[in-house]
Parts: sequence; structure tokens; C-alpha cells
Amino acid sequence: MHVLSTLLPVVGLLSQLSAAKYSLKDDYGSTDSFFDKFNFFTDTDPTNGYVSYVDRNTASSGGLINASSSNGVYIGVDHSNTASKPGRQSVRLESTNTYTHGLVILDLAHMPGSVCGSWPAFWMLGSDWPKNGEIDIIEGVNDQSSNQMTLHTSSDCSISNSGFTGTISTDDCYVDASGQTVNAGCAIDNGNSESFGSGFNNAGGGVYATEWTGSAINVWHFPSYSVPSDISSGNPVPSNWGTPAARFAGSCDIDSHFNNLQIVFDITFCGDWAGESSVWSSGSCASKADTCNSYVQNNPSAFEETYWRVNSLKVYQESSLLDVDVGIDINVDIDIDGKSNSKSSKSDSKSDSKSDSKSNSKSDSKSDSKSDSKSSSKSDSKSDSKSDSKSSSKSDSKKSSSKQSTRDTAPYVRPGPRPSTKHRRDHYRRGHGHGHVHA
Repeated sequence: MHVLSTLLPVVGLLSQLSAAKYSLKDDYGSTDSFFDKFNFFTDTDPTNGYVSYVDRNTASSGGLINASSSNGVYIGVDHSNTASKPGRQSVRLESTNTYTHGLVILDLAHMPGSVCGSWPAFWMLGSDWPKNGEIDIIEGVNDQSSNQMTLHTSSDCSISNSGFTGTISTDDCYVDASGQTVNAGCAIDNGNSESFGSGFNNAGGGVYATEWTGSAINVWHFPSYSVPSDISSGNPVPSNWGTPAARFAGSCDIDSHFNNLQIVFDITFCGDWAGESSVWSSGSCASKADTCNSYVQNNPSAFEETYWRVNSLKVYQESSLLDVDVGIDINVDIDIDGKSNSKSSKSDSKSDSKSDSKSNSKSDSKSDSKSDSKSSSKSDSKSDSKSDSKSSSKSDSKKSSSKQSTRDTAPYVRPGPRPSTKHRRDHYRRGHGHGHVHA
């Protein structure tokens, strides 16, 4: 039992270190400075949408964006005016920072509602598309009721149909995969009506967490009433969250297909998915207008609910467990009668001063403790050992007692990768979701 009492505290410590996996890299905030961390994309929509992406000044003056610490970040569209070519005014944001690996946690009070003609997305995109990959975290069109999560890659990347709660639609992430619609990618449908659009908003919003490692890309969705406490406290531990809604892993070398991705918010209209004739005519939207473009152009009030309301956006990156020095030596002796004599001490003590510990008195005594102190001390041990022991640490014999190693006081956290240069979206061949498999 003495052995267990000695080891359990250390096991607990190691467990805590293992759990402390992610450290905060970027907090985008909830005030106007949020927009300082993004570029406003103003080129022609690469997905051929009926949309006019505007710059920051235009968006601000037109009420398409605003932010405050009390209400969060608003990212919306023009819902007051009849639109004219090239389309309804909207905003597309692309982060100035890029990421390779990490944990992206988006807390939303509101996402664009399930409105005919709309095509909102929260996603990550690399330059030289599709070589550096695309991760669609939140995406849907028209009156879609559940979220679709998708990867788009170059060749030789496919996923297994296991390890997630959603339903797989396509398993080959290659944008030109045979047997799939062009640019379908590998797609997983959440299946939960609270995961997207109006259903998400009716549930009071929620959190999307995306963990990207070298072995897999996992996406969790948590309605507002079931957000894990470790997310709320800023100490996320994905291993505690259960099975993700989507897990992208299988015959795919993640690190060779995904690198230096920007974070993107956008709301487009119609285009290659929402406005595709078979999609528009397959649901209730066809009864509203003959074409998607016509509906979006002439019904501005229909898009009052077409906006993002961001409570927070945080990016965490993995801390290195290999660089943590616990600083505790444990020696346990067990005799044949089942009695144990535990000898534990803190290693690398570099102090020449005499300390009053709970186990040692100020008087001179003899001790069996294997300390690394430079000086020899006499202590009266509980076992009444009568032998004098001299302990000296070779590593500390020539160091000043006033200097203490950083590794004795705190774990080392390896810094995350530096952001790469900013990417212009017009350099990409295509990207973002056209060619999805349609129901």
C-alpha cells in the first residue's frame, strides 16, 4: 500500500501533463479589432455566386459588419436593397495568419439561417489550391437543415467510414476523383438538425471545434446547452469530448495534403451549388422564383437572418509533452515481509541554504535521503538510521546556488509555426464547395 501511495500522486501529475495538450495561439477577440486580423476579399466570387464582396469601409458604412464586447462580431449581408449585378452585397473574410495543425474553436451565437439562395461557409483554405488543401467546417445551401463537412485535396487522399457520428456521402477527397461529381471531395453530413442554419439558431447557437493533427482532422459540434466545460474555461481537451461528428482519416497523408491554411468566413448566393438548376428545383425554393438569382436579387428582406454572430474564435496549438521535466525521482524498496521503505526526493536542488521541511528538524541529524544538495546535512530520520550519508550532485557541484533551471519551474511550450505570407484568393484554381453531391 505504501508503494501505491507513493506512485498515485505522480500518476496524477503525469495525467495532468498529458491533458494539458493545447495552448492558446490566437484569440481573435470580439471587438472591432477582430477585423484587423482578416483581409476583405473583393474579387469576383470563384464559385460564380450572385454576390458582390465589399471592402471593410463599405461593409462598415453599409451595416454589413460591426462588433462590440457585449454583442460579439456581426458579419452579414445587405438585406435592405434590391440587388444589381454582380449580386447582393456581402462580406468574405480571409485571415492574415495561416495555420498548419491546431485546434480551431468557433463559438457562435448565430449563423446564417436556412434561407433559399444563401450559401454560407466557415472554412480553411490553402494557396495553390487544391495542393495545400481545403477544410470545410460549416457549409450548406438554401433550406438545408444539417451541416456538411468536407475536405478537398489533390490526388491520393481518401477516408475511412468509421470513427464519427455523421454519415459519409463521398470518401475520395481528390477534387477530380473518378466516380464522384467534380470537386465533391470527401464529405460527411452531420445529420443533426441543430448543426446548421435555422435549427442551429433555434438551439441558441453553439460551438464548432476542429482538431487538425498529422493523423486526422476531426470536427465536433456542440449545441449551446452542451458545450464542454474545458472549452468554456479555455483549457480544451479533445480526448474528453467523445466521438466527433466528422473524422477525416484513412488512406491519406494529412501533412502532405494540408499546409498553411487561412481561416475564411463568407456568405455567397446561388452560384455553383445553391443556384445549380437541379438543386434549386429539387426543394421548396423553386416555388419562390424561377431562378436562384432572381429570388436573391428581388427579395432583400428574406436575408435578415443571413449573418454570423461570433462570440469568439480561438486557435490553439499543441504543446510538447516531450519537453516537460517533472523533476521528481522515486525510489521504492520493498522487503520480503511486505514492508516498504520509500525514498523520494526532489532532484536537482541547487540551494546551499538550510530549509525547515516537514520531514526534517533544524537540529543536526543523520539521514538516508538521496538529495542532490551540494552540502551534507545530518538529520534524524524516522527509521532511526545511524549511518551518515553524504550526498552531492555532480551536475550541480560547479553551479551557483542562486541559479535555478527553467525546467525546474515550468514545462516548456514549443511555439507554433510562423504565419506564412498572405494569399490572394485569385491565385487559386477554384475551391470552396462547388460540385457537391446533391441529394
